[in-house]
Amino acid sequence: MYAILDIETTGGKYNEEGITEIAIYRYDGHKVVDQFVSLVNPERDIQPFVVNLTGINNKMLRNAPKFFEVAKRIVEITEDCIIVAHNAQFDYRILKTEFKRLGFGYKRKTLCTVELSKKLIPGQDSYSLGKLARSLGIPVSDRHRAAGDAMATVKLFKMILNKDLDKYIIQDALKTDQKQINPNLKRIIDELPNVTGVYYLHNDDGEIIYIGKSNNIKNRVSQHFTGTTSKSKKLQLQTAAVTYEETGSELIALLKESAEIKRNKPLFNRALRRNSFTFALYSFQDEAGYINLKIDKTDGRKHPITTFTTKQSAKQFLFKTVEEFQLCQKLTGLYPTSSNCFNYTIKECFGACINEEAQATYNSRVIEFIDKNSYRNKDMLIIDKGRELDERSVVSIKNGAFVGLGYFNLNHQITKPEILEAIITPMENNRDSQHIIQSYLRKHKKLKLITLTNQ
Repeated sequence: MYAILDIETTGGKYNEEGITEIAIYRYDGHKVVDQFVSLVNPERDIQPFVVNLTGINNKMLRNAPKFFEVAKRIVEITEDCIIVAHNAQFDYRILKTEFKRLGFGYKRKTLCTVELSKKLIPGQDSYSLGKLARSLGIPVSDRHRAAGDAMATVKLFKMILNKDLDKYIIQDALKTDQKQINPNLKRIIDELPNVTGVYYLHNDDGEIIYIGKSNNIKNRVSQHFTGTTSKSKKLQLQTAAVTYEETGSELIALLKESAEIKRNKPLFNRALRRNSFTFALYSFQDEAGYINLKIDKTDGRKHPITTFTTKQSAKQFLFKTVEEFQLCQKLTGLYPTSSNCFNYTIKECFGACINEEAQATYNSRVIEFIDKNSYRNKDMLIIDKGRELDERSVVSIKNGAFVGLGYFNLNHQITKPEILEAIITPMENNRDSQHIIQSYLRKHKKLKLITLTNQ
């Protein structure tokens, strides 16, 4: 399976470009079976020469989805695919850079139609997409737009496959898909369930050499046992058994994984022993009395509202916050200026940036935001999925600190102190657990939260 794509960007310095448009056609070697085409708000200005080339301008992208909003769809449509593009090195680099800004690793095998064309269609005057398509009689509509260029690449790739008499492209693709698994590892995989939880890889002596969490334990362990990275190969050689604990809730799995890595210090979890977050959102009051928000590197001496893996993910969250709570771009650090912010110009800011909006009115919305996204000083329960239909998981927060987790039957009244104390397994409250809980709450807005009183 192939994911044939084209990306238009803002232009600019190397690795600072942003995506303005993307088109992906999922191709099974015979026909297009799925497609995704979208403009993308790059959250930065487009270079003038790019506007002239593509016709895409900043105004067109103002209401387009940001990359994080289309990232999941890109992962899905390219899953188990070889990326195919004309100058694949460029498109693949741009995609990996965008995912890296979100804190995710994105890895796919690639094929370049420029290189394939030079090998299988030699003697052309030019191998640029436009000139090559013209000389081969391939129709191109909307040149320098993602959908048009990607579709032209589909037709070019189809021609290349027909010319590949040795079938080395297909053989190489099949070689990638048909990964060999040690019979013992295959037996281990077959015995694992497709459930959410924490899994443990053991060596011959029974020692835990790796701890992980997944929403599908069987699939995740299978990825370890078919991976080709140095770490995967070492796990394949040293794993003698796999045990697991079903959690039902991803939040419980994340918290248990973090705590048990710290406690057991497995050989292959060294990277996860360090803090996985480096940026935080803080608040302070300026001289005029307005509450400001600021993204900064994490500082153990300060109390953050919430924490983030990357600065880019923090900015994306803050952009959404400004829109949801009608906050000022200047007072959130998103629009450095000595006068009014941009949103004030388009009447989407009430003027806190130039002292037009009353401090009390503006601050009330900031406090509402902080209260919604921070559990500081709160006594609350976070209710999530359980391991069975009639069970739920619970994470207990007391006076803003994570105190433990557990499970309860739907018939139990967990707000009763004696029942809550009986079902909660005490856990350590640390910066990692706080980050995990805050991140999970940000991403799962529909979670049931119970505020406790007189605890």
